[in-house]
Amino acid sequence: MTENARCGWCGSDPVYVAYHDDEWGRPLRDPRALFECLILEGFQAGLSWITILRRREAFRAAFAGFDPAVLAGWGEAETQRLLTDPGIIRHRGKIEATFAGARAYLAIEAREGFANFIWKHVDHQSVDRQLGSLTQAVAQTEASVALSKALKAEGFKFVGPTISYAFMQAVGMVNDHVVTCPWHGRMTAHA
Repeated sequence: MTENARCGWCGSDPVYVAYHDDEWGRPLRDPRALFECLILEGFQAGLSWITILRRREAFRAAFAGFDPAVLAGWGEAETQRLLTDPGIIRHRGKIEATFAGARAYLAIEAREGFANFIWKHVDHQSVDRQLGSLTQAVAQTEASVALSKALKAEGFKFVGPTISYAFMQAVGMVNDHVVTCPWHGRMTAHA
């Protein structure tokens, strides 16, 4: 695949290109992987996604592999430790939101399944937006507003409509690969 054929947002940065080609927009239904992605999208708020991608392994190490059962029991001692970890984004609110999110995840998973809770906002089918160019991209949709409200009602933080939409793109709930991108048709086929 030529560099110019991909969605333009990934440019030529090898980390972004690998993320675009191997992850972004692929329908993801594993509840733990969805949780990790949602938390990382929250950490991205106010920053660039490449910053998070480059620190993802450090995040995984610092946050016990994003195991909600472990994170749900963490508190001030772990917050203090994480605030000194140079490998992650050291933001108290986002760290504490991760623990609250883990507790919310466990409640949702027990009640209806986290993947079901997330995917029901698009009727369990990836939405193919048929973008002709990146200029047609949007920051949020009615579905991302609804997902944001539902997540907040459960106790998640840093999940506004724009972050929720970026999450929906990342996990393949919407296919925002431009139609000229070779990955566009592959995502549609997998949905």
